[in-house]
Amino acid sequence: MELAVLKHNGEETGRKVSLSDEIFAIEPNDHAIYLDVKQYLANQRQGTHKSKERNEVAGSTKKIKKQKGTGGARAGSLKSPLFRGGGRVFGPKPRDYSFKLNKKLKQLARKSALTYKVKENSLMVLEDVSFDTPKTKNYLALLNGLSLGDKKTLLVLPETNKNVLLSSRNLPKAKVVTVDSVNTYEVLHADNLVLCEGSVSKLETLLLK
Repeated sequence: MELAVLKHNGEETGRKVSLSDEIFAIEPNDHAIYLDVKQYLANQRQGTHKSKERNEVAGSTKKIKKQKGTGGARAGSLKSPLFRGGGRVFGPKPRDYSFKLNKKLKQLARKSALTYKVKENSLMVLEDVSFDTPKTKNYLALLNGLSLGDKKTLLVLPETNKNVLLSSRNLPKAKVVTVDSVNTYEVLHADNLVLCEGSVSKLETLLLK
C-alpha cells in the first residue's frame, strides 16, 4: 500500500511512501489491543494511597484510664482505631498496579491499532518537521495546513526534536512522540495519526524485529 507524502500546507510533494502490509494491513486482534491498553493505563496509576495504622500514629502509649471500675470499656492506648485520631484498621497501602506483557503481543497490539487507522483513513504521511524556535503558532499552522486544527492528533517523529515538542505542548488536542515511544493507547486515542516520512522505515524496523 502506498500513501502520498504531504507538505506542511497539506499539498502533495509528488513522492509516495510504501507501507508494509505486515504492519498496516493485518487482521486486527482486539484482545491484544485490550491487554496493551489495560497495561498502559495500569502503569499510569501511582498507587501511592496510604493510611496510618496504630503502630504508625503519633501519640502516647500510656494507659489512659484504669482497667476496671469506670463503667466503660477497657482502653489501653490513644492510638487505638476506636478513638478519633487513632490508627486505621486494614487501611490502603502503596501498591504497584503494573503488569508485564510479552513483546510479541505488544507488537501485535500496535500493528492492530495502526491497521485500524489505515482502515479509517485516519493516517497520513508528512514530510519531516523541524522548527528553528519553539512556537505554538508554528505547530498550529502546521495542523491547520493539514485541516487537523480541531482534531486530536498524534505526530510521530523519527527522532527527538525539542522545538517541535515544545511547540505542541500548549495544545490540549496535540501530542508529539518519537517512533520508539509509540503505544497502542495513544494511537487509538488520536483522531488522526500523522507519520513523518522518516518515521515510516524506523517504525517498520521496530515492529518487525
